[in-house]
Amino acid sequence: MKLVEPILAFQPELQEIRRDLHAHPELCYEEQRTADVVAARLTEWGIPVVRGLGVTGVVGSIKNGTSSRAIGLRADMDALPMQEINGFAHASRHPGKMHACGHDGHTAMLLGAAHHLARHRNFDGTVYLIFQPAEEGGGGARRMMDDGLFEQFPMEAVYGMHNWPGIPEGNFGVVPGPMMASSNEFRVTVRGKGCHAAQPHRGIDPVMVAVQIAQAWQTIVSREKNPLESAVLSITQIHAGSATNVIPDQAELVGTVRTFSTGVLDLIQRRMEEIAGGVAAAFNASVDFSFKRNYPPLINHPEQTAFAVEAMRAVVGSDRVDTNVEPTMGAEDFAFMLQEKPGCYVFIGNGEGTHRAGGHGLGPCQLHNTSYDFNDNLLPIGASYWVRLVEMSLPAA
Repeated sequence: MKLVEPILAFQPELQEIRRDLHAHPELCYEEQRTADVVAARLTEWGIPVVRGLGVTGVVGSIKNGTSSRAIGLRADMDALPMQEINGFAHASRHPGKMHACGHDGHTAMLLGAAHHLARHRNFDGTVYLIFQPAEEGGGGARRMMDDGLFEQFPMEAVYGMHNWPGIPEGNFGVVPGPMMASSNEFRVTVRGKGCHAAQPHRGIDPVMVAVQIAQAWQTIVSREKNPLESAVLSITQIHAGSATNVIPDQAELVGTVRTFSTGVLDLIQRRMEEIAGGVAAAFNASVDFSFKRNYPPLINHPEQTAFAVEAMRAVVGSDRVDTNVEPTMGAEDFAFMLQEKPGCYVFIGNGEGTHRAGGHGLGPCQLHNTSYDFNDNLLPIGASYWVRLVEMSLPAA
């Protein structure tokens, strides 16, 4: 590896920052203390700060030279509503809140890059440091954009990064095109007619209708969608009834749909509604159909992806950069930014969990797991990637 030496020397302080953030997790749009920490550090290092975009977002600006070119680097800050079971010293001090996705590490890596860029300024142009709230279901990226992120801080490209358990520690993974799926949710209420369970002929059983709908929906993925396209339709909740001898008035189906393209999503949503209505009508029932599109698919732009690959290779070497990493059906609201600006999102390997301090939980070191912890060995690697990306994107005159 060819890490940036001053960042290596700064690693102990970065680790202290990261572990402090881990011990004080804050949920979406509640990241007040986290934003205070970020803003205080940036200000201490002479970086102008703007606060309040997306409620608790923070944007720092580092300018150098005469070029009008600019790029953005983004890190998410929020935690998850989970109870951490780790027992090490920096475990969460807030019951029911946990940094189980590594956003504490993402924030610390971008702070590490900010510290170096503010001191050495080996670039010509402007770097915008975007500390985003509410990635975990809150759509913080969209909220910052709605508040004028790209108008107030015009940039030609934007980049993001996420730690990824299972990828070897410090390795990188990326792929041009679709890399993460869209996130969507549905809720369907089947309305029948309740009656005594011993007299089903006097009612319209919504449970049986719901079962028929659930089975028929799966043919959308297996028989109507192009088999070369990827999609997931998962029914995760079925609710009905309250007694063993009562056929209820209604039943509810709830779940998620994930796709890598809007066209496939359009097909699935349309056919789900048509099938639900048709099946219900066949049984003299009716349905209320609700479908909510949360995050779009995350699609990396080819030119910026190729550029990011070169920056990653400059830091860790070609053999540690997977340029055809397997896309995931997980979702990420950085996708909103990539709809508005060219850019690239990459994975940095968090390893298999052997880095965890004594007292960690017995569960796997996976994202959204109560035993997870970010790998502090990544701090200088991720920060070095950010710095090299800036220096290569905005070369000094």
